[in-house]
Amino acid sequence: MAAPLKVGVIGVRGIARTHFPGWKESPHTEMVAFADINADVLKAQGEAQGVTRLYESPEELIAAPDIDIIDICTPNAYHAPLSIAALKAGKHVICEKPLAPTPADILQMIEARNASGKLLMTAQHFRFDGAAKALKAEIDGGALGDVYHARSWMLRRSGAPTSAGFVTKQHAGGGPCIDIGVHILDLTLWMMGNPKPVTVTGITQDKLSKLPGAFSNWGGPIPDFWDVEEFAAAFVRFANGATLVLEVSWLLNHPKTHGEDMQMWLYGDKGGAHWPDNVLLTTNNATKQHLDTQLQNKEGGEPHAKECMAFAEAIVSGASSPVPPEQSLDVITILEGLYRSGATGREVVL
Repeated sequence: MAAPLKVGVIGVRGIARTHFPGWKESPHTEMVAFADINADVLKAQGEAQGVTRLYESPEELIAAPDIDIIDICTPNAYHAPLSIAALKAGKHVICEKPLAPTPADILQMIEARNASGKLLMTAQHFRFDGAAKALKAEIDGGALGDVYHARSWMLRRSGAPTSAGFVTKQHAGGGPCIDIGVHILDLTLWMMGNPKPVTVTGITQDKLSKLPGAFSNWGGPIPDFWDVEEFAAAFVRFANGATLVLEVSWLLNHPKTHGEDMQMWLYGDKGGAHWPDNVLLTTNNATKQHLDTQLQNKEGGEPHAKECMAFAEAIVSGASSPVPPEQSLDVITILEGLYRSGATGREVVL
């Protein structure tokens, strides 16, 4: 058996903790190094995970010659420069979503990927959820026919993060669009077969965060340094004639469902579907009957862990990236277009 791929994780305080089990469970990887600018967090996570090679400089970890995979879990603004540096150093890179805050950043990452010959993957863990994979298999098999419209939303009621890494443009690049919008938008585009977006009309709002006493159940009072949107909506047209309505929010007077309401409706000429309920909606015109079919999940497992395992498997097998950056480019192109449309009050051609 080949020696395991050595993994170095950059940014170990937050989402990285959901990646650790995947690196440990994969038969192809060994987690050997951490980097974080917070020395206390770095030491604590190193002790908790049994990792002894600890770097306060991510550049030092990237430069280590024996590291095969760099896992980037930092705030958004640092995804592109760290990923590019890692690719130039000859490492495979898996990077937390969003891959980067702007299309220009992602194009530079793709260029670095091409020059390196290594794999670059966006950590869009919802693609690895059992329900999502079961629905995707049905769609790829033709159950919905031509998917010509979708509705997607990810909405929270007083569910905003309040740290600067999430709610300042300097570190995050945007608000819920960039933080949670990428989840439902990526999943929806993937289900639709990744059609090419051509125009977007969008709007952003920041009404509730400005109210006296505004708060989040996730982090207390809304901080004064908050400078991103709290709500956004968009209408997207695609080159194949399909359309999409998207809504995202951290703060909305909307019913809570397990802390947030994340839903997707897909409409095709042979049937419709809802996720996460995983129901197919078909019509028999000959008998004038409607049929609702409940899909069964074919896979278990925690999605964050499974995405890491899938990345390692792709490297070992010589397969392509499980979530290629070209698809993330379309996601961020739509969201950047939403921001531009909201600022100008006009439809934006992508």
